[in-house]
Amino acid sequence: MTKLISIHSFRGGTGKSNTTANLAVMIAKTGRRVAIIDTDIQSPGVHVLFSLDPSRVTYTLNDYLWSKCKIEEAAYDVTDSVVGNADESGRTRLFLVPSAIDTGAIAKILREGYDVGMLNDGLHELADRLKLDVLLIDTHPGVNEETLLSIAISDLLLLIMRPDNQDFQGTAVTAELARRLDVKKMLLMVNKVPPSMDREALRQKVEDLYGVEVAGILPLNEEIVNVASGAIFTNRYPQHPFTRCLVQVVDRVLQCLA
Repeated sequence: MTKLISIHSFRGGTGKSNTTANLAVMIAKTGRRVAIIDTDIQSPGVHVLFSLDPSRVTYTLNDYLWSKCKIEEAAYDVTDSVVGNADESGRTRLFLVPSAIDTGAIAKILREGYDVGMLNDGLHELADRLKLDVLLIDTHPGVNEETLLSIAISDLLLLIMRPDNQDFQGTAVTAELARRLDVKKMLLMVNKVPPSMDREALRQKVEDLYGVEVAGILPLNEEIVNVASGAIFTNRYPQHPFTRCLVQVVDRVLQCLA
């Protein structure tokens, strides 16, 4: 049965999409069939990290929501470019369902909206038709109807925050909403942590505040800025402290899903 992971942050700028992309690649490398769906329709961006050629994109999530295609027709196999041959069985796959990036499509979705129930159906159809082991949902920051839906149906909610007072307050709201929605499991990641900050003290503070396990404390680093969303960071810097931290996060995520 496919496991659904919603990856969410209350505010933008936490590195949510970048982290989602890297986690997806790392999970796929364990020999699983994985997909990412970019439900941040207002400001999509995950496709950039995979250097998805626009000429390959016939349909997007928007087209599915407007009943122009089946959900699997909006899924693109990006395995070869970022995962390679992770196993001999050929089972390893990584798919990406992007949202439309042209201004006309974004304006239309903002103006006309869409059937959120259809998004729910699409998530399940995608999981079934691609025979996925794991589906990662890159959500829109903040709280809206589609975000709450994604959180409610997930097997695991992974919350990403920065060590910033605004993030502390906003994440508290999201964690409380998740509990009211009876989310099965929840983990936290703290991203962009300066080297001068006491990580263990930060971990203890966050866990005490939210009552949620911190799966990873990710360091602030120049290398990820230099990559500029032009590649999968963990592929380019496999020995970087950021990558080593994400390895631990993946291990914990897979334990939660077992």
